[in-house]
Amino acid sequence: MENKQIDTLTRKRWMYLIICCLINLCIGSMYAWSVLAGPMAKELDVSSLSTPFSVANSVGFISMIIGGLVADRKGPRWVMFLGGLMFGLGMFGCGYAQNVGHLVLCYGIILGLGLSFVYGCTISTCIKFFPDKRGLAGGMATAFYGISSALFAPVGNALNNIVGVRGAFKVLGLVFLVVVCVGSLFISACPSGFVPQGYEPPARTSGSAPTDKTTLEMLKMPVFYVMLLILTCGGVFGMMVISNASGLARNITGVDAGTAAMLVLVLCLFNTAGRLIAGSLSDKFGRINTLTIAIAIALGGLALLYMADVTTSIAALVAGLILTGICFGTFMGVFPGFCTDQFGSKHNTVNYGIMWIGFCIAGIVGPTILTRAYAATGTYRSAFLIAAVIAVFGMLMTFVYRSVVRRLP
Repeated sequence: MENKQIDTLTRKRWMYLIICCLINLCIGSMYAWSVLAGPMAKELDVSSLSTPFSVANSVGFISMIIGGLVADRKGPRWVMFLGGLMFGLGMFGCGYAQNVGHLVLCYGIILGLGLSFVYGCTISTCIKFFPDKRGLAGGMATAFYGISSALFAPVGNALNNIVGVRGAFKVLGLVFLVVVCVGSLFISACPSGFVPQGYEPPARTSGSAPTDKTTLEMLKMPVFYVMLLILTCGGVFGMMVISNASGLARNITGVDAGTAAMLVLVLCLFNTAGRLIAGSLSDKFGRINTLTIAIAIALGGLALLYMADVTTSIAALVAGLILTGICFGTFMGVFPGFCTDQFGSKHNTVNYGIMWIGFCIAGIVGPTILTRAYAATGTYRSAFLIAAVIAVFGMLMTFVYRSVVRRLP
């Protein structure tokens, strides 16, 4: 690659990072579902609309893998464009829903698949263009995705009051379609072997900086399954708390709806901060070290949530939410770079899509543990104990990881 081309890409990569962050800000609005789900449930005269959201979370790895196969060979631009079309049209179509099945199709399947077409490409693009700052790039891209729900929740609520819930779906769908599709046209594929100007990759040591691994090669490596378990364990306690933060706050300490909403915002902000800060710190202190510390902090957060109740200060609840939010954000911000460090960047979009299965599992297991614990006991305390056991297992896996990579050639 010529020096002039390297210099141009070194400068343009920051533009790519900014565009990917703005695109992730749009697609992250999926997590503001609850703002429109309530009014839509009344519109359709049903008690709950949790199914479309659950389906959207569950199908993501499918399009991350399929989109990754195309993006790693042909570039991310048109995969992102297609994903933007699906995301926007899925959101827009919700405005015409006449039943829950219609919402499952539009929101759960079309929007859910479109989101992961886009998300897989934005994360991979940022990681590939920033081999010198993978933690920072991955942290920024995931942070904008994470903060989106806090920003778009009031926007969705305002649109609901002005044009109604159906109008809100249509307006947001059109806006997101335009922003994501137009933004994707400015994204270019990262050339193979790109090294930014002034950066010298560190000399390879045992278990680090491997040659690029194909997906089949990755699946044959024991370290992949250890990493998958670490991601799943870290995702369980995060999704457990995030999926029902408002309900947790109201049940545990008896706060009113307004205070619970404020605590959800606090959780969202610290989740985002974790992605930004930990992603950058992992560039200096190592991915596995950062994840190990995160799990240790999460155990403290889960202990605080276990001890919090209506007879204690709300401080224990707030501190518990903050700590678990930071640690969940750490996992989301660090893992894209962690996966690329271990398996290379050439096939990263597909490889990370496979790794994302761990998050999808956590998205099912975490909330399920929470709801079943509450159904059995009327409280959430036993769920926090189960989550702590899973977190301890995840901690053990970080030491297994160190042992496994030492044996790599």
